[in-house]
Amino acid sequence: MDAAGAARGLPVVDVAPAERGDAARNRALLLDAARRLVTERGADTVTMDDIAHAAGVGKGTVFRRFGSRAGLMMVLLDEDERASQEAFLFGPPPMGPGAPPLDRLVAFGRSRIRFAHTHHELLSAAKRDPQFRATQVVLVQRRHVEFLLESAGTTGDLAAQTDALLALLDADYVEHRLTAGGLTVDELGDAWASLATKLCGR
Repeated sequence: MDAAGAARGLPVVDVAPAERGDAARNRALLLDAARRLVTERGADTVTMDDIAHAAGVGKGTVFRRFGSRAGLMMVLLDEDERASQEAFLFGPPPMGPGAPPLDRLVAFGRSRIRFAHTHHELLSAAKRDPQFRATQVVLVQRRHVEFLLESAGTTGDLAAQTDALLALLDADYVEHRLTAGGLTVDELGDAWASLATKLCGR
């Protein structure tokens, strides 16, 4: 999806409404505590109780602010996700508008593989929530890939082909191929490029 697609109901990242002073302070305390704990222990071992205790608030406050553990993990990713989405929706070629669809698709995949590796623990923790696939971030990425496939003249079931490509960007899959598979980030990017090229009929 390009900038025009974003304007048809897919904002890059929702803008939060203004908060009361105490609510804003609690939010900052919780995010600071979560970042610290994730850095120290890894996202897999950090619980909502841990975060509430470290921030000095009740666990109910954590759930009221973020809805779920996955919601909190996605907020931690928000700034980097915002930069990533702005790059492929509005940034310069080859990832942004102005490049051929296949070039954009290849650049997008290579970028998201690096992102998945850098943010593996947070992404892995966030996706355990059943609502993860319905988050705005995931929906924008899905629509973007499907838009580029369609723009490249890809035929057949675009939804299934989009699923096949996005499976290569899954954080746990990326980390498995890097560790157990012994591949590099660039080699995973080459695999994405090869599949994208075939799907686009080149």
